[in-house]
Amino acid sequence: MRRVYNRSMGTMNLTDHFLIAMPNMVDPNFSRTLTYVCEHNEQGALGLVVNRPIDMTLAALLAQVDIPHTEPTLQKMPIHFGGPVQLDRGFVLHQPVGEWQSTLAVDGRIGLTTSRDVLVAVGNGQGPDRLIVTLGYAGWAPGQLENELAQNAWLTVQAQPEVIFDMPCEERLSAAMQLLGIDFASLSEQAGHA
Repeated sequence: MRRVYNRSMGTMNLTDHFLIAMPNMVDPNFSRTLTYVCEHNEQGALGLVVNRPIDMTLAALLAQVDIPHTEPTLQKMPIHFGGPVQLDRGFVLHQPVGEWQSTLAVDGRIGLTTSRDVLVAVGNGQGPDRLIVTLGYAGWAPGQLENELAQNAWLTVQAQPEVIFDMPCEERLSAAMQLLGIDFASLSEQAGHA
């Protein structure tokens, strides 16, 4: 478990890490979720849940926002619940980072784009090679994520793009646990009991 910790500032930076919800997570928005942290600094944290597909495809989303598409694979690509904040807004997590109108380059390898131009490019087959699209995001106020970590709400591990982009959504949580060498089924439902 590698966390970037700045001793001089007394802060941790979990950008480009997975948050693995512990079995005792009571918030239904995050129960049994794997969240990718896109940004974590003194202003708080922003992440996307990457293992909770909703009943909508990318083709349906593009049709709703009047973006034509020619790619047949978009008919099967699920949209994900990214978190409980701004559920009406789309977020595209992708590789490579590329050059879009509004992109946060997470680590030089992964981009988070909120501008329409990336969806137009996806619709005509010229978008990023690897992507997932979410509605909503997860956000934490300054110190909130650190407090949740202190309460053992999450496990953390350095993120691996393959888990996000190459695995079926239902396998992502257990794959992230395996990065820690832990089987999710072996975790107890009650905190403090192994």
